[in-house]
Amino acid sequence: MQKMEREELIKKWLDYNLNPEEQKAFEQLDDYDELIKLSKSSEGFVAPVFNVDDTYKTVASQLKTKKPINWITPLLKIAAVFLIAFGVAYYTYSLDTANYTSIAEQQEIILPDASTVKLNAVSNLVFNKNKWSDNREVLLEGEAFFKVAKGSKFDVLTKQGKVSVLGTEFNVIQRDNYFEVTCYEGLVAVNYKSKYFELKPGKRFTVLNEKINNTSVNKLQPSWITDESSFESLPLQFVLDEFERQYNIKVTAASIDTEQLFTGSFSHTDLDLALKSITLPLGITYTKTDNVIVLTRE
Repeated sequence: MQKMEREELIKKWLDYNLNPEEQKAFEQLDDYDELIKLSKSSEGFVAPVFNVDDTYKTVASQLKTKKPINWITPLLKIAAVFLIAFGVAYYTYSLDTANYTSIAEQQEIILPDASTVKLNAVSNLVFNKNKWSDNREVLLEGEAFFKVAKGSKFDVLTKQGKVSVLGTEFNVIQRDNYFEVTCYEGLVAVNYKSKYFELKPGKRFTVLNEKINNTSVNKLQPSWITDESSFESLPLQFVLDEFERQYNIKVTAASIDTEQLFTGSFSHTDLDLALKSITLPLGITYTKTDNVIVLTRE
């Protein structure tokens, strides 16, 4: 293997960017086992801030003055291993942990402080476990139910607003034109477009098409935790979007006013029952063809 090929393989490995063919070539390196062992032992080590690419170029430029055979000498092996160790530590420290759910999927996540998050379908949550002790912060798209361990401030950042707590149970929804925060325990602070709101247990904050509303709830947790989606005076389109997220099926409602408001719920475990729960109260009929449901007015 030529020296440049070796350098590229190591650099791509640092960037977690090896394709299957390159991965096989990397595993054929003479000191592959040594590199892997040292990279694993360095996972708990936090390197000082430095530019990995610049450091790599400096070492590589020095190596270019050597004959290719020197790459396998013990001295150069040690230098390469230390470069890998620092690079892995740097990338490990700065990498975020991302969690995603697909259609009809839920996922429970345990955060570094033992706080728990349950993600609803078609949602994602991002956080950095290495910086967690200094900054309890997550990024959310979609819907999630949080049980936060007591401690320093805990922030949920969404595209539409920020939710801050110290230790509590709450639910956050962030969809296209809808933002909802419901407090079930403790005290929740919501920052929305420079406005500040505090929610006590049983209180809900919603923003639908830029209109803010505050309501009350009488539940101990969101209904989707028990496989049921509930709605109170929300546009039918919002309900149908959630239906599609819970069932891998397309809904067409071209002849229906999807801005009409819906109050009710549907099950996540019975497709036909869910459809009837949505359509019967609104006087709507439906037909199913393959993986498409067409709604029509009676």
